[in-house]
Order: sequence, then C-alpha cells, then structure tokens
Amino acid sequence: MAEPLIRMRGITKHFPGVHALDNVDFTLAAGEVHALMGENGAGKSTLVKVLTGAEAFESGEVYLGQSPTPIVNRSPQEAQSRGISTVYQEVNLCPNLSVAENLFAGRQPRRAGFVNWGEMNRRARAITESIGLDVDVQRPLGGYSIAMQQMIAIGRAIDISARVLILDEPTSSLNEQEVAKLFALVRSLRDRGLGIIFITHFLEQVYEVCDTITVLRNGRLVGQYAIATMPRKDLVAAMLGRAFDDLAAVQRRSEEAIDQASQPVIAAAGLGFRHGLSPFDLEIRAGEVVGLAGLLGSGRTEIARAVYGADDPELGTLAVKGHKIGHSPLDSMRAGMAFCPESRKDEGCVQDLSVRENIVLAEQSKRGTFHLIPRAEQEKIARAYVDLLQIKTANLETPIKQLSGGNQQKVILARWLATNPDFLILDEPTRGIDVGTKTEIQKLCVQLAEDGMAVLFISSEIDEMLRTCNRLGIMRDLKKVGELVGDEMSSAAIMSMIAGDEAGEHRSSESAPTAKESDV
Repeated sequence: MAEPLIRMRGITKHFPGVHALDNVDFTLAAGEVHALMGENGAGKSTLVKVLTGAEAFESGEVYLGQSPTPIVNRSPQEAQSRGISTVYQEVNLCPNLSVAENLFAGRQPRRAGFVNWGEMNRRARAITESIGLDVDVQRPLGGYSIAMQQMIAIGRAIDISARVLILDEPTSSLNEQEVAKLFALVRSLRDRGLGIIFITHFLEQVYEVCDTITVLRNGRLVGQYAIATMPRKDLVAAMLGRAFDDLAAVQRRSEEAIDQASQPVIAAAGLGFRHGLSPFDLEIRAGEVVGLAGLLGSGRTEIARAVYGADDPELGTLAVKGHKIGHSPLDSMRAGMAFCPESRKDEGCVQDLSVRENIVLAEQSKRGTFHLIPRAEQEKIARAYVDLLQIKTANLETPIKQLSGGNQQKVILARWLATNPDFLILDEPTRGIDVGTKTEIQKLCVQLAEDGMAVLFISSEIDEMLRTCNRLGIMRDLKKVGELVGDEMSSAAIMSMIAGDEAGEHRSSESAPTAKESDV
C-alpha cells in the first residue's frame, strides 16, 4: 500500500441539533485521488473543515504520515504549514491583482524591506510552468477564465504546501474542455505523489479521475471503496441508504398533455439587448417545462434574467397571461413570476437570516413594507414548506448559512413556492447538490407542471434536461439557434446543435413550431 498522508480516526463533531460527524474514519494515501462522497448534509464539508482547522472537533485523532503522535490544526494557516491546502468552489483570490501577486499574496519575496517584483514574477512563472500553464503572470487574474483561475489557485496551494490538496467542487462552473484540462493537472499532481481529496456531486467525474471513494451518510462512515470495485448504482445506493435508479425516477410530461391552444403564461416578443443577448421570442404555456440548453456563456442565464427583469431589456415586450408588464423584479413578482437564480450564495440566500426569514422573504416583498406578515403566519408558511420539501434543519430559526448546499437550494425553492407563482424560472437548480436532492427537485419540477405551473428550466447536465423538459431551446453565442420537441430530443441532437451542426439546426427549424405558436 502507498504511504498514508492523512489518517483520521473516530472524528466526532456536533452542531446545535445536528450530529455532523459520528466516529468517522478517513485515510488518504500519497499518489491517490480520493473522492469524498455523500448527500448534502452527509458530513463531507465538516470533515474537511476539521482536517484544515476551520472547525474544532470534539473527539478523535488526526495523524500526519506515519507519525504516532496525533496533530490538531487550529487554523487553516496551521494546516498549510503542515502541507494541507484547500481550493474551494468559488476561487478565493483577488481578480484585480496580477497572477504573480495572487500566487504570493502574504508571502512576497522582499529585498531591503521592499517587494522584489522581479523575483516574484520569476518564481510565479516557474510555478505556472510547473503545472503546465502558459500565462502572463503580470496580467490581472480577472482577465483569465474561471478554469484558469482555478488552476492558478491550485498552483498557489501546492507551492504553499505540497503534500495534501483538497478540491471542493472544483468543476461546478467549468465546461467540458476546462474540466479535461483540470483533470490533466490533477493526474499530474497525483503522479508526483500528492494526496488529493476530491469533493464533487458529478458521478461520472469521480469514475474518470479518482482512485478511491469514501462515502458518508448522515454524519457516519458508510465505507471506503476502490473505484474499480464500486459500480455506479452501488455508489448511489450507499450514498442514499437505499436502492435507487436516478435515471428512471423522473418522467417528463409529453407534449400531448399540454393544451397548445391555451393562452401562454409567458410571451416574450423580440426581448433582448442591442449589444449582447440577441432578441428572442419565448412562449410557455401552463403545464410546460421548457428547457434552455447550451454551454456556459451561451445566453441561457441572460434569457432568464431578461424575462424576470433582473436585467432590463432594451428591446421587445413581455406579457404575462396576455397583459404586458414592466421589466423589474417587483413587477414580475406581482404578475406571478418566480426566479431561482444560478448563484444561490450571491443572489439566492441571505446568509445571516434564518430558514424562516429566507422562506417568507419574497412573499413579504410582494405584500410591501407596511403589510408585515405576522410571526405566527411566517412560522406556519415556513413549517409547511420545510415539511413539503423535507428540508433538513435543526429548527426554523437556524441561520441558512449553517445548512448544506442542497438544503439551501430547497429553502430558495420554498421561498418562491410560498408566493404561489404561475411561472417559475429555475437556473441551475441542482448544481453542486447530491443525487438524491437533485432527483427530488427534478420530480418536483415535473409535478409543478402537472399542477398547472409553467416552468423554465436551465441546466448544464443534458441528461437532466432530457428527463425533465418536454421542449428544449438550444443556445449558442447569445442566440437561440434551434428547438427540439418530444422525440427529437436526444443527447446527440443537442450536442450537434450546440456545436453548430448546420444540418441539425435546419432539421430542427423545419420540425419546430413557428415563432407565433411556440418559440423558445
């Protein structure tokens, strides 16, 4: 067996009302990419925080290498001094500073008391070259893609402490090509003998790059497995604690179930901007789940924000149930629209407010400042949706920032469902959450459509779109380039249109309804 870099034994940690870790063991070997898997709330993030000193633990021991003496990291800085670094989902660097300044922030080489810029730039070039990056280290970091920033953050981490690297959801904002580059770097670091802890919800990525899997459930260790001995269905079953086939769990609605003669709930005509998102038409009827597929930056989120009024379109008109409305979020809310944004951290959750306060936030906004919802009614609304969506929280007054990502996503959904909307926009509602919660949200989406709601669904996962949507608009370069309906929808057809297969686009335009009938 390879030399162990980290041994965690019997780790236990409580939060108020929650047993976050219960006697958990974990071992990481040198030259290993080790996946840490489990549903949201399983204890993955807490285990990493304990290891890196961001959280104290109550009992258990942590060993570094073969040393018989346990260690305790009391801060991330202390963990870094022992060779343990973390790169998080949101790159925690300064985009306005140069690549070199980010690589050496807080530890700049100095000469005669001043920063030695020449030495810092020289060493920065050596770091970037060592991980296979061809970048100008004097250029601001913000001028590079998120994927490049992620790899620069990895370069900083391994230069500070080159033994253990923790990657927390590193691919959630990357496209397929960027993921491939990141994985090439991960394999290179593994071959150098680093131990890498890889946290992700993308099962296919686990099987592509990892050697070992540790599964946690409800704060307890389920088991540690060699990747070659763990089929995907068995992994899902271990994570959920029950036999589970996520691909068969969701059945989308057929086009025949939708009244095509009915008045659209949402009708956008020529909505767009003079510079940026090209004018588009959008019609969605009650009972429809319409998806937008395309690469990151293709215009999917821009359409969602334009329809809701989060961005004010310069062109076109928007009607809700035949009545034209203004382009502001408050106008949209009052017209029966709801919008779950792509970034739950920056645009969805109010981190310091409780679960109750986050759930009633939109309904309170609709009623206005001078019509406050009584506390008893707030609790009734919040409790109803906590029960309906099975939100895991100690109580209604728990700050939302203490919840797992999947449960935060459910709270945001609850907020908008509490307003009884006619039209729901879901922008990447399942990004970065576990398989079980992901399937629950997909099933809820289809159920809401069956109950008469109109839904716009955006996801980077094609399989998810195929399971959930009954009609797909394909986006590329801030334009809608085609539409697929019913049996026309397949992974091959979608990828062909996204890639720019003119024949595929032509076939779709011939078979799709006209813009007046139904144009996404």
